[in-house]
Amino acid sequence: MDFMSYWQYSDMVTKALFFILLALSILSWVAGIIRIIQSRNLASTVADDLSVQIQAKQTDLSIGDVATRRLVIEQALLKHIGRYRFASERGLPILGTTAAIAPFIGLFGTVWGIFHALSNIGSTGQAGLAQVAGPVGEALIMTGLGIAVAIPAVVFYNLAIRINRRVMYHANDRAHELSLIHI
Repeated sequence: MDFMSYWQYSDMVTKALFFILLALSILSWVAGIIRIIQSRNLASTVADDLSVQIQAKQTDLSIGDVATRRLVIEQALLKHIGRYRFASERGLPILGTTAAIAPFIGLFGTVWGIFHALSNIGSTGQAGLAQVAGPVGEALIMTGLGIAVAIPAVVFYNLAIRINRRVMYHANDRAHELSLIHI
């Protein structure tokens, strides 16, 4: 069965599920690629950026005692590390949600295709290959599409999480160094 005969055979529910899966696939690829690029850029600049931020606070550090300097440094570092964490997590909900729901959307398409097969058998009274081949093919295609959308989303999500852990490691490591140097 080629795609055109499948498309002509499918109903509005199947076509809607197909377009939902297509949109989720495009969205997850775009979000995944952008997230990986941005996370890698953040990983390479986070340590130096923290140093620049503390250098900008030097005027605040010259005033006051050790406890005040320590408080100013810690607050500045915590604020910037929180911003890095927030920046590194953008796009991850899209990838996580796509990875979680795409197989279920495909499964719903499978159930819908099996329903069509049983409906054809019931309406014709025959359980031949001609009555069930189209709906079962529809079911298998929807299952495959759901899995095909979920796998790249899971891979991008896991890669981004791994890179983000490295970003936070570098940020916390540099923050510790800076807090020791400037006190």
